[in-house]
Amino acid sequence: MSVRLKLTLSYAGFLTLAGVLLLAAAWVFLMRVPHPGLIVIPDYRLAVLRAFAPMAAVVLAFLLLFGLVGGWFLAGRMLAPLTRVTDAARLATTGSLSHRVRLPGRQDEFRELADAFDTMLARLEAHVAEQRRFAANASHELRTPLAISKTLLDVARGDPDRDADELFDRLHAVNTRAIALTEALLLLSRAEQRSFAREPVDLSLVAEEAVETLLPLAEKHGVTIEIHGDVGTTSGSPALLRQVAVNFVHNAIVHNLPDGGAVWVSTGVHADRVVLTVENTGDVLAPALVATLSEPFRRGTDRVHTDHAGAGLGLAIAKTIAEAHDGTLTLAPRASGGLRMTVELPATGA
Repeated sequence: MSVRLKLTLSYAGFLTLAGVLLLAAAWVFLMRVPHPGLIVIPDYRLAVLRAFAPMAAVVLAFLLLFGLVGGWFLAGRMLAPLTRVTDAARLATTGSLSHRVRLPGRQDEFRELADAFDTMLARLEAHVAEQRRFAANASHELRTPLAISKTLLDVARGDPDRDADELFDRLHAVNTRAIALTEALLLLSRAEQRSFAREPVDLSLVAEEAVETLLPLAEKHGVTIEIHGDVGTTSGSPALLRQVAVNFVHNAIVHNLPDGGAVWVSTGVHADRVVLTVENTGDVLAPALVATLSEPFRRGTDRVHTDHAGAGLGLAIAKTIAEAHDGTLTLAPRASGGLRMTVELPATGA
């Protein structure tokens, strides 16, 4: 049976039961308090029953019919909001995520359900759109090195006298970039799925390891790095949090001034949050550009000065890792030029 039919039968049954109880109470009252006009009649109880029973049957039949009709109508009215939610869910299963319930009326349980469903649809629509955009960008990025390799091989085939060492070097560079991009995509997927074990991690040690790892790159670019801060412990994956620090410092190094650039790395504890901040010198950045830098494959072309710009996934990976650790990533332009990158994570005891 449908829910509407169940509710209808419940209403009708309850109404009929209430009628039976009311008539039973009336019968008991009549039996205990005899009517003065019936006392003189022999066996007056039987006379009362003959007069009462037909009327009671009519009343019960009316209550049953009224309960069925009224219950069916009321159940329909009560379930109408659920019908709208069901229709929206059916549309969503066909791939149409733009539809919203937008249930009118006062704030009750049905309104809360409809609003929650609308919120879920909005988040799902945004997520699907982001995934489609990401898939398209990833396909393009992966196709590029393959297309370059094919072109190099075609040129080499058409020119047998071409220098093989030069060809090998270029193919090696293209292949290395493709491998780095694939590893970045796998790391991003791993972070999104939160498929990692948690353990205490000192963010200051993670920052020191990142700086030590990238110090040769900084020296190559003529960038000085200063690091300071306090011990700050959070719970998470040491490898993934180390990747956040590495991405921050790498981004700060390669997107810096052509000469005499600087990077500042600091850690600290603010209230119940552990904070890692990396700042660098560089060009003055527009806030609109900065707001897009944590999106996948957004390199910020105005900031690219070298061939170390990467695949455009560094800050996107850092943001995903931060969110997987229940943290936040914030990007802000520096007034004198450059970028301030901050990640805040829940603090835990050492």
